[in-house]
Amino acid sequence: MKILYITTISNTVNAFLIPHIKWLIEQGHRVDVAFNIVQEVAPELIELGCEVHNLEFQRSPLNKKNYSAYKKLKMLIQSEKYNLVHTHTPVVSACVRLTCRKIKNVKVFYTAHGFHFYKGAPLINWLVYYPIEKLLSRYTDLLITINKEDYNRAKKSFRAGKVEYVPGVGIDTKKISQIVVNRSEKRKALGLSENAFLVLSVGELNKNKNHEIIIRTIARLNNPNIYYVICGRGVLADYLKDLIKKLDLEKQVKLMGYRTDIAEICKVTDIFAFPSFREGLSVALMEAMACGLPIVCSDIRGNRDLIENEKDGYLVRPENIEGFTNAFEKLYRSEKLREKFGKKNLDAVKKYSLDNVLPKLQNIYHNTL
Repeated sequence: MKILYITTISNTVNAFLIPHIKWLIEQGHRVDVAFNIVQEVAPELIELGCEVHNLEFQRSPLNKKNYSAYKKLKMLIQSEKYNLVHTHTPVVSACVRLTCRKIKNVKVFYTAHGFHFYKGAPLINWLVYYPIEKLLSRYTDLLITINKEDYNRAKKSFRAGKVEYVPGVGIDTKKISQIVVNRSEKRKALGLSENAFLVLSVGELNKNKNHEIIIRTIARLNNPNIYYVICGRGVLADYLKDLIKKLDLEKQVKLMGYRTDIAEICKVTDIFAFPSFREGLSVALMEAMACGLPIVCSDIRGNRDLIENEKDGYLVRPENIEGFTNAFEKLYRSEKLREKFGKKNLDAVKKYSLDNVLPKLQNIYHNTL
């Protein structure tokens, strides 16, 4: 079978989907990829024999470049005669389904990494995104959801050929467990002492990731031994730097930029903080769980699938600075509690491992095709 894997930007494939593509190729399928090459294409995709198509899709649905990318996409699917197009991310997935609705003998699979409409979402999201997804679902042979809230809504309200739930894109828990780090050396490289109490967040520096609430929490805690490290880059970098300076936290809060050693940093961290306003099912959060960290995260869709409040971490409303403060204080005071939560997360995250996810995808592919 000839399959096209398509996302809005290359980053998504590089970060999450290579194991899926590798598995399909091992099953004897031909898999090509298409996306806007924002991040350099992972060499493994070339080694696997994937043909790479650059389509300049943009994250913003209103960007004019999406129309020209849509026309190129239509020509690509028709000329290459793909049997299946497996699409990810909202903008490109809308274009794929509009394209394929009139093309015979092409099946469309869509993995929704988190609908923009959800419990507590802004009204505008419901007015814009919900009717579009509901309409386009009729042109979707298989809709895969990765959290339970999205699955229940899609199953009840949408008209896709089939709706399935898969617990995330899968993370390599075995690889993470084999990572061994010298705590003293790693902390020294991060500019931290052996005894510093470290809170870590991972994610793009944007409004949705909500790093500001943790920075303000660190200020409220007023404890010089608690340090906060953020790994990621984005449009709010300068704003967050100014806020850190304003709150006199330059010695305690560090913006580390883009990192390739996240798992190693997790291994020398005390708490993982994840205060986003919106998530589908966060890989960063699952990787922290796989490192045995206690979690303090926002009480939102997706996060609730992963964390049970006061069992393996704390769920806090994303704007509740007092809730984050109380959670950090409890974990700071109790090493026993941190160890308890960490051990529970090591067990809970197995459900979201590649060893569990890939067989589920295999069954879905076979049953649908």
